[in-house]
Amino acid sequence: MASLLDMRRRIKSVKNTQQITKAMKMVAAAKLKRAQDRVTASRPFAGKMSEVLGDLSGKVAGEFSHPLLDERGDAKYLIVLISADKGLAGAFNANVIKAAQAFLKQNSDKQSSMVAVGRKGRDFFKRREIELTDEYIGLTGSGQVVYADAVEIANKLIATFTDDTSIDKVFIVFTEFKTVLSQKPVIEQLLPIPKAASDGDGESTGAQAEYIYEQPAPDIFAKLLPKQVETQIYRGMLESVASEQGSRMTAMDSASKNAGELIDTLTLNMNRIRQAAITKEIIEVVSGAAAA
Repeated sequence: MASLLDMRRRIKSVKNTQQITKAMKMVAAAKLKRAQDRVTASRPFAGKMSEVLGDLSGKVAGEFSHPLLDERGDAKYLIVLISADKGLAGAFNANVIKAAQAFLKQNSDKQSSMVAVGRKGRDFFKRREIELTDEYIGLTGSGQVVYADAVEIANKLIATFTDDTSIDKVFIVFTEFKTVLSQKPVIEQLLPIPKAASDGDGESTGAQAEYIYEQPAPDIFAKLLPKQVETQIYRGMLESVASEQGSRMTAMDSASKNAGELIDTLTLNMNRIRQAAITKEIIEVVSGAAAA
């Protein structure tokens, strides 16, 4: 049985840990509010841009050719995995890594390589049989995302995709923020930029929009298509940061509650040990007095 001193030391240790988890929860909550606002602000622009460019690319199919639009084969994939730089975020990193693993397993007949954004994903797949062509560490550790970082990643991806004609498709894997308690890993095709969905006759589904060009199509697409890649990477990083902070806040709240329950249990055991020691001392005193 543990001594009274050991129990007190353990209770003190758990209380110190609880203070840390409470502080981490408050920090994550503050970062989450800012990250959630930025995600909410970025979604309409990113969604509308994808919709418009999807419609445009479908309408100019056969009339205009661009390296970021032209369909290739289906043999070699490049995966952009966005994870966190830090742990203690519940199942956040594990879920997005599992999603990437499931995608690789489903496409095991393809030749796949990976670009890792975040230390956790990099460290995991560095020990696996997959080629890491590039890595970006420390971009989201502060809880903020800089658009210039997304531009840098997008430019490198575009250059790789256009120069290396053996790469057929580029996918992005990130965690989409739903609520504080719910985050969902998603996989989206980044390159070539997907065209609008169409029915069996080749007609675009949904409302038909007419677009008037004030510049030739090559000039417009030369500016908009790279911007689309930048926007989608930036959105993925924003979603990932918000999901990370939400998962960390939930995990630290659960850890603080568990620490409180453990402190109560340890305190009860300490009181029992102390009471047993007092009872033993009383018995010894009484026994000594009776013997005298």
